[in-house]
Amino acid sequence: MDILLIAGLWLDASAWDDVVPELTALGHRPIPVALPGQGDGADSATLDDQVAAVLAAVDAAPGKPLVVGHSAATTLAWMAADARPEKVAGVALIGGFPAPDGRAYADFLPIEDGALPFLGWAPFEGPDAADLDQEARDRFASAAIPVPEAVARGVVRLADERRFDVPVVVVCPEFTPAQAEKWIAAGESPELARATHLTYADIDSGHWPMTTRPRDLAHLLAEAAGA
Repeated sequence: MDILLIAGLWLDASAWDDVVPELTALGHRPIPVALPGQGDGADSATLDDQVAAVLAAVDAAPGKPLVVGHSAATTLAWMAADARPEKVAGVALIGGFPAPDGRAYADFLPIEDGALPFLGWAPFEGPDAADLDQEARDRFASAAIPVPEAVARGVVRLADERRFDVPVVVVCPEFTPAQAEKWIAAGESPELARATHLTYADIDSGHWPMTTRPRDLAHLLAEAAGA
């Protein structure tokens, strides 16, 4: 199966470099999606541009792909399910929950000089970054790409209720499936609360398992694709 891989804030498609060969070895065709404004120098990219890039990858797939979104990009994966419910086999959401209709894509950190920069590790101390050693942190910080303001502050639009019938697996890195289930039941993710085929997968990692646990992550995604 084609598995579309969408990285979160500050990351380009190379974030999946260690996951791709593992998925290939498991018999799948991983496709890291290059997002406008995250690695191509398109400082004027918008959220609509990123959605269009994801949908182009969905439309190019010969069958129904699994769409994987990491962190903030769980919203991009969910927007693909909304725009192409008949063409998406399922979505896997790693370490995040999709924003609802009418909400800004990423409005939880400040904008500086027209972009959302990586502001260092202070906001992520604790379970998020506990499994990243200093070398990994330095490598991440040096490669981090400021996200254009028109992406970060772009408004999420969802319109097709058929998205709720697309199978969803919530991959739980720095939190547990029990915590995720509790948060959803409490109304903290109104989109996933309405999903009719919702499962959970646990991975013992911080917020970036593609960096620290690529093989385990690949196996989880392969299981989701098989399901």
